[in-house]
Amino acid sequence: MNYSRGEVMTNIIIGTAGHVDHGKTALIKALTGIDTDRLKLEKERGISIELGFAFCLLPSGRRAGIVDVPGHERFIKNMLAGVAGIDLVLLVIAADEGVMPQTREHMDIVRLLQIDRGIVALTKVDLVDEEFLKLVREDVNDFLKDTPLKDSPVVEVSAVTGQGLEKLLEKIDEVPVEGKDTSGQARLPIDRAFSVTGFGTVVTGTLWSGVIHTGDNLEIMPQGLVARVRSLQVHGEKVKEATAGQRVAVNIAGVGVEQAQRGSVLAKPGFLRPANRLDARISLLANVQKELENRTRLRFYLGTAEIPGRVILLDREKLLPGETAYAQFLLEEPVAAIKGDRFVFRSYSPVYTLGGGAIVDSASRKHKRMREEVIEALVTRELGRPAEQVESYLKNQKTIQNRSDISRATGINEEETSRSLQELAGENKVYILTVDHDQFFISRDVYRQWVEKLTELLKKYHRQFPLREGSPREELRSRLFPQFTARQLQALLKIMEEENILSPGSNTVSLKGFQPKLEDGQQEIIKRIEDTFYKSSFQPPDWESVSSGEGFNELQSQEVLQHFLRQGTLIKVAEGLHFHAAAIEDAKKILVVYLEKNKEISIGEIKTLLNISRKYALPLLEYFDRIKVTKRVGDKRFLIKPKTTANGV
Repeated sequence: MNYSRGEVMTNIIIGTAGHVDHGKTALIKALTGIDTDRLKLEKERGISIELGFAFCLLPSGRRAGIVDVPGHERFIKNMLAGVAGIDLVLLVIAADEGVMPQTREHMDIVRLLQIDRGIVALTKVDLVDEEFLKLVREDVNDFLKDTPLKDSPVVEVSAVTGQGLEKLLEKIDEVPVEGKDTSGQARLPIDRAFSVTGFGTVVTGTLWSGVIHTGDNLEIMPQGLVARVRSLQVHGEKVKEATAGQRVAVNIAGVGVEQAQRGSVLAKPGFLRPANRLDARISLLANVQKELENRTRLRFYLGTAEIPGRVILLDREKLLPGETAYAQFLLEEPVAAIKGDRFVFRSYSPVYTLGGGAIVDSASRKHKRMREEVIEALVTRELGRPAEQVESYLKNQKTIQNRSDISRATGINEEETSRSLQELAGENKVYILTVDHDQFFISRDVYRQWVEKLTELLKKYHRQFPLREGSPREELRSRLFPQFTARQLQALLKIMEEENILSPGSNTVSLKGFQPKLEDGQQEIIKRIEDTFYKSSFQPPDWESVSSGEGFNELQSQEVLQHFLRQGTLIKVAEGLHFHAAAIEDAKKILVVYLEKNKEISIGEIKTLLNISRKYALPLLEYFDRIKVTKRVGDKRFLIKPKTTANGV
């Protein structure tokens, strides 16, 4: 495969697979010169336990990153972490043993993750004669015929003699590999984390999508920790940016090694949302020995993460070997994923591979089982047109969503998401809220549900508090829309106001047309109380004595008092002391006239002027201080004259 000058060479990541001791690590060392067994125990035991990494130049000049995975069945979880994000599988089968148990289990995993490009390396050919090798070839071909690698080349090699190594590299170079999405959001599942003296935390992984630059702020999910990229390495060389499809080492600041372990994901801030519930289409391997029962506890593998959880079958009690169905995973720890991600699940104990699938909803709600509408919604979410998928997603949300949220959750790119939202808005299937120059979207069905709930709540509130103008806006938000910001709620209420459903006030919300009103028989009581305060002028009665005299309980007393205060009939001068508004206005006029003539006034003088005791005189003066009619200097009050402009206004 030749590349002309200026043509972009696609990055390629190769992952090994195969039974223990079939020569994977030796083959990688022969191809690259790198020994991927880095642990002392691996050297002593002669098997790979952890993931190993290497790279080499292909004949075309492309660089290939290689992930060497363990073959021992006890370390299958490490193998699963290694094959996440690979482009091509290098299936290693030893000529002196042929197809073995872990060969089959690794191939099951390759099938479940839908890795359909690969090469088969028939190793250790120097250890067998031609007759035995012929039998092994037949065994391998028979094994491959029902696998994703059925048409893949089989290359006979020896890491000891070097036989077939050049041919193997040529065959790898000939495999067509699609480039990863560099335009998408950066996402790197972490498969290794360690500390380097003088540099701090370093994490490694295969960059699934997007681009990472030195200096970027990224998020470690599902923990939600922010880390800054100090430096980057690709194939051991320092670079300023890493692109999708490359093996990357990222030196990060602000996060310790213990906070960035395998299973975490390094991603653009805000791109991923941690969740414990995932909807998925799952398949049970045809070769497992028993059916999968509802709520079975198992081990869930996504990217480099291993998480225990339970599988909830949504339309049946048991899934038979070879069958496919929709299910929900209820995980014991949150995971950060997006729609379309492939995963594998294994039995909890003893541990063996059961099946796998693809995520349909990466942050789902709890579903009722055996419901046709639930399955129909999942079919739409998985297979529907983009607009149908967006509509289905929005129908299941309890809050408004912006375009990026919708794109991330549905797995549809932002351009297509935007077109879908325009289509749905034109069909009156979604509402658009504009908040701080950002657009948010709501399904019409969800909006109608909110209107119904809000209407019922306000009807109840108006019945309970007929004298109030409406429910306090913040109380409404905390009860019905805790996930909304104040501005988002304001935008939602504006739509309801335009539809003549509500009348939002500055701090309250009421149903359209509602007016505070007195109940039958209350009008006479209200008039009597108002007359009492009016006639009392500058020496008003205590509110408690007035309300108890009318037979009010504590709640009724406060409701009527607040009614008077909202109407402006009574004015609170001090705690427990309320004046009629007319009395306040009369006192103000008398005080202003006096001060214009005498310049100052004392408490004794105000007592004489209004013919009241100190009990009323001092609170009145302090009230006039607060509303900027007077200013206190020592024991005296002086008139505050209104400021005038150059025009005398």
